[in-house]
Amino acid sequence: MDAATVKVLLQNHLPDCEFHVQGEGANYDITAIGEVFDGLRAVKRQQLVYGALSAEIAEGGIHAVNIRTFTPEQWQQQA
Repeated sequence: MDAATVKVLLQNHLPDCEFHVQGEGANYDITAIGEVFDGLRAVKRQQLVYGALSAEIAEGGIHAVNIRTFTPEQWQQQA
């Protein structure tokens, strides 16, 4: 598994989001930006992202992920 493959999995699951994925092997840092996160609590936001990777996590292809989620407005404030 590589970062590009993880990004494709995420984009297929949440097509209206922008993703930045870093890492290799089984450990990844994921930043997700999308309107879909608006009004959701942090746990629900992470569950949406985990949903895209659940099969790979269960199979052991992905071991650890660090997820940061933002609405587009929140992302602009980070810059």
